[in-house]
Amino acid sequence: MKNIKCVVAAASLVLASFNVLAQEQEREKLNNFAIDAELMTRGELRNGGLPTDAEDTDNKAYFILERTRLGLDYERTFLKAHVTAQHNAIWGQAGKGSFNLYEAWIQLTSRKGFFAKIGRQVLSYDDERIIGSNDWAMTALSHDLVKFGYESKQHKVHLMLAYNQNSESVNGGTEYRNGDKPYKTMQNLWYHYQHPRMPFGASVLFMNQGLQSERDENLKKTYYQQLVGTYISYKPQRWSAEGSFYYQMGKNEGGTDISAWMASVKGSFLPSNQWKLTAGYDILSGDPFFAVPAGDGIGLGLTQHKTIKGFSPLYGSHHKFYGAMDFFYVSTYYNGFTPGLQNYYAGASYKPINKLKFDATYHYFAIATNTQNLKKPLGHEIEFSAAYSPIKEVTMSLGYSYMHGTETMVALKRVDSNRNLHWAWLNLIVRPRFLHVKW
Repeated sequence: MKNIKCVVAAASLVLASFNVLAQEQEREKLNNFAIDAELMTRGELRNGGLPTDAEDTDNKAYFILERTRLGLDYERTFLKAHVTAQHNAIWGQAGKGSFNLYEAWIQLTSRKGFFAKIGRQVLSYDDERIIGSNDWAMTALSHDLVKFGYESKQHKVHLMLAYNQNSESVNGGTEYRNGDKPYKTMQNLWYHYQHPRMPFGASVLFMNQGLQSERDENLKKTYYQQLVGTYISYKPQRWSAEGSFYYQMGKNEGGTDISAWMASVKGSFLPSNQWKLTAGYDILSGDPFFAVPAGDGIGLGLTQHKTIKGFSPLYGSHHKFYGAMDFFYVSTYYNGFTPGLQNYYAGASYKPINKLKFDATYHYFAIATNTQNLKKPLGHEIEFSAAYSPIKEVTMSLGYSYMHGTETMVALKRVDSNRNLHWAWLNLIVRPRFLHVKW
């Protein structure tokens, strides 16, 4: 009996040793490497859905867009690295589209929650109204910068610093013109607080941008523009409320003072697990007339003023907020006029099964200022879309939007004079993972 107990004890010791060894071997696999891809193809039909030449008689357009990304991910304790190459084009395009490095960054992280991330990277903050990936656009958005931060469950602080130049040439000093980004320098500070026991979050954002002068007499001068604002959200289980306010100040590229603002409010309610109802309102300040910088000649019908009041949502995901037809803050008003925007919207989504979703949204658009000879309403837009994901790597979606514009819409956007605008699209996204190894 004693011998049996000894054998059992010895066997238990051996098994425990193997278990410890296996755990140690698993812990030694600190390196993770993956190769992923994204292939997005979208066919579009636009009928009066973009600003047109008044002499055009045929405003229909059919085209197929494609975007291909290949990403490399490496991760180990306290270190991450990511590289994404991107190609985008229209099928049949001369020159075969464009190819660029969309992301290329390295991140170091400490045990205490501090980190440093340097290189070309995607920025996405809060609801993406001011800083977002703008992923609907085929080129999307990324930034060359260094980011320092601290993150815990309750507090997050990010500091972003960017400095752009056209080349390493010493000629021309530090001028930055016609570059990939509109800003020469940028400094952002973002803080987010998450309540530990409630679904409540609040963020504060401060941005400072250095913009190269466009004035002939100040070609080497840099003008600085600031933005400060907040985003607040409260999201219990069945309903949610979101709101934001941002204020812009400083000077634009022409040296004209800026005093602009925007506000938004949004509410959602889930009457069941299948249905979601949403309504909201956005207002972005604008100018009642064309801006003419001080000292410039005043053209016919233009009024010189010292302050620009038209708000710019900068680097946000505009397609997400101001209508699927992208009339506002993706394409500009005629001659760069900035009368602002009011966006009243309501919508519903229905999810009969986990892999299938239907959406419908109504927008009422109006300018935000009183202008001479133009009424405020811009028009009504109705949007329908559906998305289906048969497997996790594949998403198929389609949509249709219709807008009935007003005379103000025709005047400011130079759209089809019949004011009935149509847009339809069919989208396919495939995200395969080619390789994932640990060692």
